[in-house]
Amino acid sequence: MDLSGWNFLRNVRVLVLGVLVLNCYLRFGSDAQPLPEQEVRALQAISTQLRNLNWNVNQNSCINGDGFSNRAILGTDIIREVNCTCTTTVCRVTSIRLKGLNLTGTLPAAFANLTQLQKIDLTRNLISGSIPKEFAQIPLVDLSMLGNRLNGQIPPEIGDIATLEHLVLEDNLLEGNLPESLGRLSRLQRLLLSVNNFNGTIPISYGNLRNLTDFRIDGNDVSGRLPEFIGNWTKLVRLDIQGTSMETPIPRGISDLKNLTQLRITDLKGLPTSFPNLTQLTSLEELYAKVLNINCLIRDQIPEYIGLFSSLKTLDLSFNELSGPIPVTFQNLDRVTQFLFLTNNSLSGQVPSWILNSERSIDLSYNNFTGSPVSSCQQSDVNLVSSYSTTMNETVSWCLRKDLPCPRENRFHSLFINCGGQRMEVDGNEYEEDATPGGKSNFLSFSDRWGYSSTGVFLGDENANYRAISTNSSIPNIYQTARLAPLSLKYYGLCLRRGSYNVKLHFTEIMYTSDQTFSSLGERIFDISIQGKLVQKDFNIMEKAGGVGKTFILEESNILVNGSTLEIHLYWAGKGTTAIPDRGVYGPLISGITVTPSKKVSSYFFVLVPGTISAGAIAGIVVGSFVFVVLVLAVLRWKGYLGGKETEDSELKALDLQTGYFSLRQIKTATNNFDQTYKIGEGGFGPVYKGVLSDGTPIAVKQLSAKSRQGNREFVTEIGMISALQHPNLVKLYGCCIEGNQLLLVYEYLENNSLARALFGKCAEEHRLHLDWPTRMKICLGIAKGLAYLHEESVLKIVHRDIKATNVLLDKNLNAKISDFGLARLDEEENTHISTRIAGTIGYMAPEYAMRGYLTDKADVYSFGAVALEIVSGKSNTNYRPKEEFVYLLDWAYVLQEQGNLLELVDPSLDSHYPKEEVMRMINIALLCTNPSPTLRPSMSSVVSMLEGKIAVQAPIIKRDAVDQEARFKAFERLSHDSITSISTSSQGIPMQKSMLLDGPWADSTTSTQNKDETQHYSSTRNLL
Repeated sequence: MDLSGWNFLRNVRVLVLGVLVLNCYLRFGSDAQPLPEQEVRALQAISTQLRNLNWNVNQNSCINGDGFSNRAILGTDIIREVNCTCTTTVCRVTSIRLKGLNLTGTLPAAFANLTQLQKIDLTRNLISGSIPKEFAQIPLVDLSMLGNRLNGQIPPEIGDIATLEHLVLEDNLLEGNLPESLGRLSRLQRLLLSVNNFNGTIPISYGNLRNLTDFRIDGNDVSGRLPEFIGNWTKLVRLDIQGTSMETPIPRGISDLKNLTQLRITDLKGLPTSFPNLTQLTSLEELYAKVLNINCLIRDQIPEYIGLFSSLKTLDLSFNELSGPIPVTFQNLDRVTQFLFLTNNSLSGQVPSWILNSERSIDLSYNNFTGSPVSSCQQSDVNLVSSYSTTMNETVSWCLRKDLPCPRENRFHSLFINCGGQRMEVDGNEYEEDATPGGKSNFLSFSDRWGYSSTGVFLGDENANYRAISTNSSIPNIYQTARLAPLSLKYYGLCLRRGSYNVKLHFTEIMYTSDQTFSSLGERIFDISIQGKLVQKDFNIMEKAGGVGKTFILEESNILVNGSTLEIHLYWAGKGTTAIPDRGVYGPLISGITVTPSKKVSSYFFVLVPGTISAGAIAGIVVGSFVFVVLVLAVLRWKGYLGGKETEDSELKALDLQTGYFSLRQIKTATNNFDQTYKIGEGGFGPVYKGVLSDGTPIAVKQLSAKSRQGNREFVTEIGMISALQHPNLVKLYGCCIEGNQLLLVYEYLENNSLARALFGKCAEEHRLHLDWPTRMKICLGIAKGLAYLHEESVLKIVHRDIKATNVLLDKNLNAKISDFGLARLDEEENTHISTRIAGTIGYMAPEYAMRGYLTDKADVYSFGAVALEIVSGKSNTNYRPKEEFVYLLDWAYVLQEQGNLLELVDPSLDSHYPKEEVMRMINIALLCTNPSPTLRPSMSSVVSMLEGKIAVQAPIIKRDAVDQEARFKAFERLSHDSITSISTSSQGIPMQKSMLLDGPWADSTTSTQNKDETQHYSSTRNLL
């Protein structure tokens, strides 16, 4: 037989063998029991409970796919897939993936009856309810619930699923503390918890999760310090901690995470911190380390080694206080880095030429660069707006300078912008076009009237749009479009006249839906500041407007423009969803801006219609009018209404205060011509009167002495600045009066006078009040919030310098309001300050300030601690001396702390009607605030969180050693020797008892190492209250 015959026989044998094998397989398959009845019932229950699923399940579903559409729709995230594993006798369901199907109903516990189930993926649906604890009964490897409406707490039983490797619970409504039991999941690789409502701290047991590769907890209210055990997660590839209440410092152990490719740690609270040691993180591809909280900025120079990271594609170090030049090594990044954001720092030196020639997206705006100025503020994709240190050098382009001065002579008094859209007319006003695409690092100005600056790249979607266009035709025209940004969006009103303006910001949510799809689960949260003042924290458009497609106008009145520029800043602080309906849909969004003067200005003019009057008549009218005007001016000059003193008064009035202006006649009428029976106190700069305006509004009028016209000008300027500070826990300034030698301030009248009177009055007739514990807690929290605003949130960063019980006033509802900013110093956000004028009150002054004139906001923190002790004890810090060796109540508190008997401080009038835990918390906070070392005192925002129970409080054990005691007594002796003995008075009250002589204003000139420039840079305000 030839070769071809052998080949034929071999092929026949193979064919016969194949048929036999196939026949055996089919016979075996037809005899199998594919799916147990228990699992059929479980799948049917799941189908019923998850509406819209519509499964038709039977025992053969795993073999022939009956009822299961085992497919993923190409090009989408929609997946409907059930996988089974079959043996010779039975099939079992091992994986269920139902993604993007808009399933509703509650999460079925019936999943637990699928005893071999390893994977549940229900991403992007509308499933509600809690996570069943029964899930702990199945050998899950992957549990993913991203983008649903799950609520309640994570069951601690989940920590018993020893096989679990992936737990993805992002974008839900889960709440409560994180269960410690999750620390037992030794095989866990991905733990994604972002955008829920978790609080408390990250349990220490999570330090055992040594196989973690991905940990995310953005947008939760978890608090406490960043845990040191993060250094245990040596396999970590991605770490996201944004938009939480967690605090610095960044743990040293982070330097051990050599496998990290994505690191995002932003918007922390706490104390200032240095740049973390990242030398070993050479695999980094994305690095975000930025903060907006002024008290915990990263204050350092940018390390040179960052420029040697050869894989770094995105570097965001914006909103810190980084100083020094851009490292030379950063030129290496130009080859690999696509996005470099260094905005809002204190970087100096010359902008490197390689940056100006770069084609990357780079943002250097708001820094302190010097050297040869560049030609424009936008060089390709490099944003340089307000990046130079100068304000006066006219050789530097206007848009590079700090104050963005007007580049033209003409000024405007209104502004209308259709953000993201075309030019259109609305209610008779023409809204200007804002239809440019925008970008990652953009500054654009239009006709010298307005501009915007956009910063950031959308996480997970580099190509996302920076304009949004609605398809809903029922939305009003101006709301059909919007501009958005992933991080920071600033709009500027340019060349505005100096004065007071009303600002309306128009919002509507047009990127989410209001239907029964997962797109309705999006949540957009951002912060809004105007002129540097935070006006909305955690602003949520849908919450304010009442839903998707609903309009909302945020209106802020009396916004002061002192120069020529109005700044509106929208900032994303890491909160809200980032993956709904898909990645790249988050961050600040705005539809329109309306800016108009606060007060209408009437213009009077004649209109002469050609042909209606003769040329001679026109000439006669013109000449006659001219003569009339000259005569009127001459009479006014002769009467003294023009020139000299009255002219200066007019100039003072014309400084466009953000406050109301009162005439002297109004004030005299309100106070019955300053009748002595209306006098309610005597302040450091003059008497205080109660008055009633013609509309029945009660007021407090402080009468100040006028020393010089120049002093008046400074007074008016400072009043304009202080009047911008509006907060529920600050005394409200209604306005002022400047006529002749009269300088008058008009404030809201507070019925319950001062906290000192309420706590320390001898009897009820002297205004002592019975304050229960909830009221004391409310007062203490109010003071803390007011100080946090002054230090961190206001357009001016102010150190009060004289916080004490007499400078805390109480309204009719016993809400605390801080008064007397006259002893404040404007804080220019410098790191340290040496004061040449000590101003404060013995017993409340921080040691470093009293002895060395070293002034930071931590001086106020110290004073707050003393006041908090007074609130707890009902005793004056300066008057209470249980034993001769103690000078202050604070000394006695230290002794009681050492003895473990701090509750002895509690006011006896409270009897036992107080929660011991809350009282101890307040006492411990007070001791923490009065730490002799200013660097160990918390920020006031941290104090607020502590009082609210969001941050755990561990008071330090402060030992009263000899050095500390000597320092305290020296400060006391020095101030006592140089002081002027006076009777302290509350800002709106009658004099206190003469025994309280140490509770008054003090001033002491000291020699200082500060040079002239430093002294000018940090000048004191006048006594305004």
